[in-house]
Amino acid sequence: MADARRIVVKVGSSSLTTAAGGLDADRVDALVDVLAKTRGGGEREIVLVSSGAIAAGLAPLGLRRRPRDLARQQAAASVGQGLLMARYTASFARYGVRVGQVLLTTDDTSRRAHHRNASRTLDKLLAMGALPVVNENDTVATDEIRFGDNDRLAALVAHLVHADLLVLLSDIDGLYDGDPGRPGTARIAEVRGPADLDGIEIGSAGKAGVGTGGMVTKVEAARIAAAAGVPVVLTSAVHAAEAMTGRDTGTYFHTTGRRSADRLLWLQHASTPRGSLTLDDGAVRAVVERRTSLLPAGIASVEGDFTAGDPVELRDTRGHAVARGLVNFDAKEIPQLIGRSTRELARELGPAYEREVVHRDDLVLLHP
Repeated sequence: MADARRIVVKVGSSSLTTAAGGLDADRVDALVDVLAKTRGGGEREIVLVSSGAIAAGLAPLGLRRRPRDLARQQAAASVGQGLLMARYTASFARYGVRVGQVLLTTDDTSRRAHHRNASRTLDKLLAMGALPVVNENDTVATDEIRFGDNDRLAALVAHLVHADLLVLLSDIDGLYDGDPGRPGTARIAEVRGPADLDGIEIGSAGKAGVGTGGMVTKVEAARIAAAAGVPVVLTSAVHAAEAMTGRDTGTYFHTTGRRSADRLLWLQHASTPRGSLTLDDGAVRAVVERRTSLLPAGIASVEGDFTAGDPVELRDTRGHAVARGLVNFDAKEIPQLIGRSTRELARELGPAYEREVVHRDDLVLLHP
């Protein structure tokens, strides 16, 4: 942990705002103090994934609590995101650190060109000595293209920027083997794999009521990052300094896997399928066991209303999702392709149809 050069830090709404809504300047400054000192003279790089835009916009709009409907959430985010960035800009300026805003939706990261742009922007900001502040683009995101929580977004960003460490900060100082408010429960210092969490009761959202996450989303984010080769520290914002210097705090998640292709991780964990393709048994074996592309001859049926480039689920004949991929054709085109060879389609419809429905480079297997 102490040797990590590039660190992604995620902070939740409850660690930045008052219970009534609105930013708590002292809390923001305390976090910035830690991040600026960790960064030093640029020896270490920090990417901050920050919640708080919606919460910051509640009080200015006269809202007493986080609204449930998407339209009012977007309105609050529109007001709050500017306030949040202004606060970060002023606070980091005390240390001569420039910040850059990066707002993402799942569409920006699962599509090939958008994903490349997001990666390039973050890399360039870091190379130029700026500190990226990442958040979900709540003002334009629809229910279909939302991450839903910034914990998962942080895990994916950590993989995207090839981070050496992910630090998840909240209002709880780690993962416990029960309700931390009950006597007799103990902090879990290390998690080496999924088996270490068997039988552990993981709580939901916190008491503040201004965020969307909770311990469930943080543990899931830690699993995503650890499986992608990024170690994780889960602790409270007040212990951020200890986490950055490698001292014993919170819960440390050891890596459980290796880094995979960036875009495929986004496709697996951040995309929402716009439809589905049912495969015959031979195509399921080809895709799952031999890791081949999906050809028209292996498709049995199609559902949904999607366009070329959208994520779709690949299902077996029993309806179980076995894979997810980016489709190369519109939904309305696929019925005429079903069960036919690419050579036959090219001869009848033209060379544009002599290709895979889902290329193996745009496909990820789903494990039960």
